[in-house]
Parts: sequence; C-alpha cells; structure tokens
Amino acid sequence: MFLSLVPRISYAARLTSAASQSLRFGFIAILSMAFISAAPDRVSAQQVTAMMQSIAEAASKSKDLSEYYRATGYKPIFADNSSRARSRRQALLRALDGAPDHGIAPYDTSLLKANMRSIKSERDLGRAEVAMATLFLDYARDMQTGQLVPSRIDSGIVRQVPYRDGVSLMDSFAKSTPAAFLKSLMPKSPEYTRLLKEKRVLEKTLGNGGWGPQVGGNKLEPGQSNGNVVALRDRLIAMGYLNRNASTVYDASIQKAVQLFQQRHGLSADGVAGVGTLKELNIEPAQRLASVHVALERERWMNIERGTRHVWVNVTDFSAKIIDNDSVTFETRSVVGANDSNRRTPEFSDVMEHMVINPTWNVPRSIAVREYLPLMKKNPGAAGHLRLVDSRGRTVDRANVDFNSYTERTFPFNLKQPPSDGNALGLVKFMFPNKYNIYLHDTPAKSLFSRESRAFSHGCVRLKDPFDFAYALLAKQSNDPVGLFQSRLKSGVESVVALEEQVPVHIVYRTAVTVAKGGMEYRRDVYGRDAKIWSALQKQGVQLRAVGS
Repeated sequence: MFLSLVPRISYAARLTSAASQSLRFGFIAILSMAFISAAPDRVSAQQVTAMMQSIAEAASKSKDLSEYYRATGYKPIFADNSSRARSRRQALLRALDGAPDHGIAPYDTSLLKANMRSIKSERDLGRAEVAMATLFLDYARDMQTGQLVPSRIDSGIVRQVPYRDGVSLMDSFAKSTPAAFLKSLMPKSPEYTRLLKEKRVLEKTLGNGGWGPQVGGNKLEPGQSNGNVVALRDRLIAMGYLNRNASTVYDASIQKAVQLFQQRHGLSADGVAGVGTLKELNIEPAQRLASVHVALERERWMNIERGTRHVWVNVTDFSAKIIDNDSVTFETRSVVGANDSNRRTPEFSDVMEHMVINPTWNVPRSIAVREYLPLMKKNPGAAGHLRLVDSRGRTVDRANVDFNSYTERTFPFNLKQPPSDGNALGLVKFMFPNKYNIYLHDTPAKSLFSRESRAFSHGCVRLKDPFDFAYALLAKQSNDPVGLFQSRLKSGVESVVALEEQVPVHIVYRTAVTVAKGGMEYRRDVYGRDAKIWSALQKQGVQLRAVGS
C-alpha cells in the first residue's frame, strides 16, 4: 500500500478502506451512468475500472475534485506512467519542496517521491491520483491566496481574499506546461519579488550570526565617544547603513547613518539615538525575518489587480499615498484608529466614488451613545455643537429631552454637526461607501500630525493635506482642480463631487515594506495583528531558516 496522508487542511479527504468497500457498488453504477451520458460510445458497467471507482470515491468529499474528475471521465493526470503524468509529478514535487522559499509551511512529499511501480492495485493508484491532486490544489491556494484565512486571525482584517476555482485550476494545469504553470501561481507584484529577496538576505544574516552585539545605553548623540558608540557604529555597519570605518566618535557619518535608519523605521529623523531608536536598532534579524514572512502572507492575500491608479493607506506607517503606474505621485501623513477594540482601523479594499466638500458629520451611533449620551445625561447642553435630530430628520430642542430616561439601546436620536471649520471631518471627506463606515477626511486637530505615532481616531483615516489630496484626484478630470475645489469650498454649502474615474482604495497593515531601490522599511505592530499572524503561521508549520554563506 502506498498512500501518504498530507498533514494540512485539504480540498479532499481520503476515505478509509472499509468505507470505500461499502460504497463500491454504488460508485460503479454512478460511474456507468456518467460515462453513458457523457461519452459518444456507450460504456457498460463492466468497463468501469477499479481505478475510476477509486478516484470517484477518494474525490467525493471535495466539490472541486469531484466536479473535475466527473467532467474528465475520472481519468488520471498524475498517477500513471505516461511521460506527461511523470512531468506533472516531478514539477509538483519541485514546487512543493521549494515552498519554504516563499515562507510556506513544508508539505509531506513522500507520496510524490515514491515509485509509481510499487503500487499494488488500481484502487491504490486511484487514491494516489486524488492525493496528489489534493496536494496540487493545496499548494495552488497557499501560493496564490495564502495559507491563513485573515478574518480568523483578527476581526479587524476584513479583507476579501480572491480564492480561485479549484476546477479551473485542475483544468488549466492539465493543459499547461507543468513547471511554468506552477511558477505562475505566485503573486506578480514587484513587492512580493523584493520581499523574497529580503527573506534570503535575512536568512543569510542569521546563518552568519546576526548583526553583532546589541547597543547599550539610553541615549547616544553626536560628539560622544565610548563603548556604546563603538557598538552603535558596528551594528550600523552590519545592517548596511554605514560604510566600514574605525571611528570611535559619534561623528557626522554615524549621525547620517542613524538618520537613515530612523527614516527607514518611521522614527523622527533627528540623528540622535534615543530610547526609541535604540529599541528598534536592537531588534534582532530573526524578528525582522518573521515580519517579512508575515508581509509575504499578506501579499498573497492581496494577489489582486490593484488599479493603475489607486490609494494606498498603510495603517502602521500613518501615511496615505496615491499610486500611479506603481509610482507614488502624492503622499501625506495620516492619523488612524486608536488601539482599542472599538476604534482600530480595519483592513479592506474598496473604490472611492466621490468627495464631499463642507461635509456634515453624522455622528456614528457607537460614538453618540457611548461618548455623548453620558455627557448629555450630566448636562443636556453638553456637546452643543451637535444637532439633536429625530427619526424624521427634525431638529429637537434639548430642553424638551430627558436624556437620563434613555440607554445606549433605546436612545432614539441622531447627532449631526453642520459644515464648519470646526467640523470633526474638517472641510472635505473622501468616500468609498462600505459597511464599516470608514473613509478618509480632513480634521481640525492638526497638531496630531506632528506626532511620531498617530493612532488617535475612531477608525477613519484623517489626512494632513486633504486639499492637496483632493487636487491630485481632481486633476484627472479638471484643467483647474484647485479652482473647482475652492469654488465649492467657499460656498460653505455641502457639495458632492463625483470622481469621473473611480479610484480603488486599499487600507493595508504592513510592518515590513521593501524600498524599490533596495533595502527595507520596518514599522511597529501598532495593533498586534502581525504578531497574531506570525503565531498562526508557526502553528501551520512555517519556520525561520538560517542559511550559511
């Protein structure tokens, strides 16, 4: 007997031999009917082979495999001694063996490495066929769309993963050059390719012992000369931020290297190695490699067409960018959701349809009942900048309302803030309608943009330069985007401006991002989501590797 169970969640479950025997005669009848209806020549029950029956039984618990093999007359594509089948097995084996190169957990490949001639019966051959097809579909899904289901890791990862149809995958593989088809499954984004390169660099760094001793002290700055400065110098050299030298003084070259390090890690680039900078400097390559593994998995989740022009909001970077043809054409600082269960910014993609100039703030119910209702119970005049509105849209006089008679569940009113300079949304918001009620907008609280860490909002994304962001979007449809925007703004009236070319918006969460010209940028795991993903990947079987030079 030669069957190997694959230790993964798979497309098909293998049946026990006892259960298979009990289904034997029923499958013969089903197969006969399928062949009689599908084939031009009538096929009798006696012509249904044990291998065909075995394939049908083994594939029965996978909708995709059952459909595929039924459509092809239960013909094997892996488990025979033809040159095409052998080529498929060899290509699949190479791909599976190379899965850890992509940060994918190892597969049990003993089945593929066994000698096909050692199979004792056609029934064994049929089960081997389906087991190998299952391996193929597992690999295809892991490579194209990731090993994990995002929403099972964290409720804030609400991204819709574009899972591929298993029947089409089987059909395309059977008709294609095996090695080329398997290679084509990986994401095509330049970011994925660069992350793979960085993964190899870090694996080699681990194999060579890392970046050397950590740097001591609480604060190092230009002009100092001591053992900690030497350790700082050596670590910067090992990490590639500083050319090799023998200086023992915190000189201009070290200051410049520290500034570059700070820029690449989302820190204030003052050239002084304070507590925050030293903490990031002392993170070891194994932790950075884990971040790259997570970024690769996230890139597989986003194996989609992102749009020639799109908006890219990285929560951990506190930034919003407009990307045109893979190049950043506009960038601004952002403020994102605070790190608590009701305010974290979710991750998803949608399409921006319009902007609203001089917007009204319709206070989300969660904020109205959790934050403002308690204030109005103490003082009915609290939050006087907000209008109290009933279900018919009529403004209600607060003097006639007993706020203490209501709970969060029974509060019957809406709160609205009319357009103004002090409006919580500022003077413009950018809409990509979604069930999470998340959008990009201006804010009167400008001081927050000077902070290094900017997680303060209720979940929406605030922009430091919303007018310039609007001009960049409108430039695609107006010869005078500034004039168009300002004329609507000066009216003081709420105004909707539709985008003639709607723009995809991707709200992402990346703690490891490549630099196109070489190198990496890292950010703090502000919501702890990447730590959860890494833990789940490890449970799946993903391991860090150290590679000697």
